[in-house]
Amino acid sequence: MSSKAKSSYSPAQTSIARAEVQLRDAAVRLTSARVKVLAALLDAERAFSHQDMQDAFTDMDRVTLYRALDCLTDAGLAHKIAGDDRVFRYSAGAEHGAQGDATPHHQHGHFKCTRCARVFCLDSIAEAGLLRNALEESLGKGFQSHDIEFTIKGWCADCAQ
Repeated sequence: MSSKAKSSYSPAQTSIARAEVQLRDAAVRLTSARVKVLAALLDAERAFSHQDMQDAFTDMDRVTLYRALDCLTDAGLAHKIAGDDRVFRYSAGAEHGAQGDATPHHQHGHFKCTRCARVFCLDSIAEAGLLRNALEESLGKGFQSHDIEFTIKGWCADCAQ
């Protein structure tokens, strides 16, 4: 493919290509639903509920969407965030355990806007290892987390204005 053709990709095409690569790398069978859902999550600036996704993909039935989200979560390509409103929200990506463990570990916090209910991942906290370090400092060596449910509540930039 020429470099001219590559540079003419739209952001959506790039997300679709990234989704296909991630699905292949995770040895997950490519279906149009999985590719579409993962591409949308990769482009998202916040976590989406099933209803958000259903509204975006009106041509996809609810069961297919649930199955695609479950598959992506099981494969470690997305993670599920439990909200206090009893609504799960989904975001692309999941961290992997230390020492080469291929089991996905959800190791970062979230920010939830109490006005609009949007949820944002706090990925920079996981990158710095702050939560894991705090666990070790508080409880001592030997404790290992496999899942962290850490949520800061407040107002997002849009709602705070």
